[in-house]
Amino acid sequence: MLIAEIRALEDRKSALAARQARLSVAFDVLQRREQAGVGVPAEQLGAGVGAQIALARRESPARGGRLLGFAKALVTEMPHTLAALETGQLNEWRATLLVRETACLSAADRAAVDEELAPDAGAFDGAGDRAIVAAARSAAYRRDPRPVTQRAAHAAAERHVSLHPAPDTMCYLTALLPVAAGVAVHAALTRAADAARSDGDPRSRGQLMADTLVERVTGKAGGVSGIEIQLVMTDRTLFQGDSEPARLPGYGIVPAGWARTLAGPDQNQNRNEAMRVWLRRLYTAPATGDLVAMDSRARLFPPGLRRFIQARDHTCRTPYCDAPIRHLDHIVPWHNGGTTSLVNGAGLCEACNHTKETPGWSAQAMPGPRNTLQLTTPTGHSYHSTAPPLPGTALLAAPRQRREIRRIVKTLRC
Repeated sequence: MLIAEIRALEDRKSALAARQARLSVAFDVLQRREQAGVGVPAEQLGAGVGAQIALARRESPARGGRLLGFAKALVTEMPHTLAALETGQLNEWRATLLVRETACLSAADRAAVDEELAPDAGAFDGAGDRAIVAAARSAAYRRDPRPVTQRAAHAAAERHVSLHPAPDTMCYLTALLPVAAGVAVHAALTRAADAARSDGDPRSRGQLMADTLVERVTGKAGGVSGIEIQLVMTDRTLFQGDSEPARLPGYGIVPAGWARTLAGPDQNQNRNEAMRVWLRRLYTAPATGDLVAMDSRARLFPPGLRRFIQARDHTCRTPYCDAPIRHLDHIVPWHNGGTTSLVNGAGLCEACNHTKETPGWSAQAMPGPRNTLQLTTPTGHSYHSTAPPLPGTALLAAPRQRREIRRIVKTLRC
């Protein structure tokens, strides 16, 4: 009985995903019609639609384009895949794989591949992800091999480096590279590690490759000297051995002991040569833990205020988005009278900042703890985002701790 119910729920999830796809396409049509009715230029029709769908699904607006593209492909070009999703023969992820692997084809060729594979006829019963990808890729290549070269060229243009947290104060530094470049980098690191091992270095090959990568990129063993990493912690953690965790921008929460070690002498350097550490004091308001506001008449955020906002927001402030901050945005636009201030400033990723500027979108700072942002979409739906708590915020809520921080004012130097 339990297994039967689990299976029934899985089928229901697939059917609901198909329903979401149909509704997304219908919403896109309605929004384009409304935008055309108010005189939006033809090339701008549909702007912001994907972001609205993403927010409704509690996803980052930056994912909106992919969600809407997936829905359009299913509804307008891949009826067999959509039918398989509706009946539970495919789940949403495997339907996504089929859409992704046929993305380089024309609408007619994609429809032909969909018919050839006929997912609704049970073509993928018992198949895993790799089998589905292989079948879709083979069918796409047979249909039209020309886009393969074009797709490879486009993929090379998408090369980038990203950083993702890993457990135990580790992280994944990932590079998406053309295969020749990636193989060359790996081979160079392997040669360096093998040479060091031959000379008697006790580190493992993996450790040597990782250490060599850091040294060659930063120009220094350890990789942190001369680099500003903006570790945020309470004074109690730094000076009194408190256990309140710290926060490392670009990574997240780190243990107190690890933070103190990083802020202390560099163990990789000579004991007489301590790591140079600059302290910038950030003060928070009693009870709320919010950083004290600053103000400026400048159109652009001054460097100090930019660092202040980045320390407060940590990642993009759009609801459900945790992409790195790329733009400092005026919540109320400067040309509408918005001030260049901490209260009216928000850190956003590039995609969310562009979405916010499309017609019908608005934002405002709301009263509440730690700077609360309200984002309103063209349909009138509102979403809220609150800046993450800084280290020590929970302690600030205690009456005894509030008395201890009455002296808190603002940053000493920005």
